[in-house]
Amino acid sequence: MINTLTQVQLVRTNMERSLKTVASDPMVERQSKYYLENIRSIRSIDEFLADDRIFNYAMTAMGLEDMTYAKAFMRKVLEEGTDDREAFANQLADTKYKTFAETFNFKRYGETTTSFSRTQDAIVAKFHRQTLEVREGEQNQGVRLALYFERRAPDITNAYDVLADRALSEAVYTSLGLPQEFAMSDIDKQAAYLEEHLDFDKFGDAEYLSKFLNRFSALYDLSNGPGGGMSPTLTLYGNGRGIVQMGQGLLASIQNFRLGGF
Repeated sequence: MINTLTQVQLVRTNMERSLKTVASDPMVERQSKYYLENIRSIRSIDEFLADDRIFNYAMTAMGLEDMTYAKAFMRKVLEEGTDDREAFANQLADTKYKTFAETFNFKRYGETTTSFSRTQDAIVAKFHRQTLEVREGEQNQGVRLALYFERRAPDITNAYDVLADRALSEAVYTSLGLPQEFAMSDIDKQAAYLEEHLDFDKFGDAEYLSKFLNRFSALYDLSNGPGGGMSPTLTLYGNGRGIVQMGQGLLASIQNFRLGGF
């Protein structure tokens, strides 16, 4: 099975083609067509929440598909908006809720909220990217984590942005070779450690991000085995001769990675 490092590099190199493949899937195409044909007619939070196909599509596009059942929760997010510092969305650790409220800002724009491109074509593009990540994750969760981190990287400004997001923190813990117990330690101590070993200002730099993702992918395979489904023990002894099997590319990549500034 293809290893995580190779698959991540393959998808990232061919991102445009990968997204076009997703967009052309008949089911995705139908969902996107319905969304674009109907989102403009949505004029209120009530109408937005009442149309399950519209609401679920938007939630999935914004990475909140696990919360589609929580309409009362999301109503509060939407009704309070983001202009007030004390607004509900601004108080939540997961910034995806704030982003959702800013995108569908009925509080500020009322009936014109869905007339902006950010609620139309931009949401469709996000839905395609989310679908790509989910499908890659069905084969290898490591690839999904890497692609998710790549997408969120420009918005990461400090350690707390990472610690507030389980997927981001998992990627960072793996890339730094940290044990699971690390996540149980004091949150401020975790943040201090991450600030010391990562340069968050550079996650917007393509080269720095690429090195980070390569390191994550290589170490993910060491922990989970190529394809993300094997245990570390099987990785070490799976060939029956007690020999660790790693491709030359994977081995070379790991040798070139360093903690801290990579």
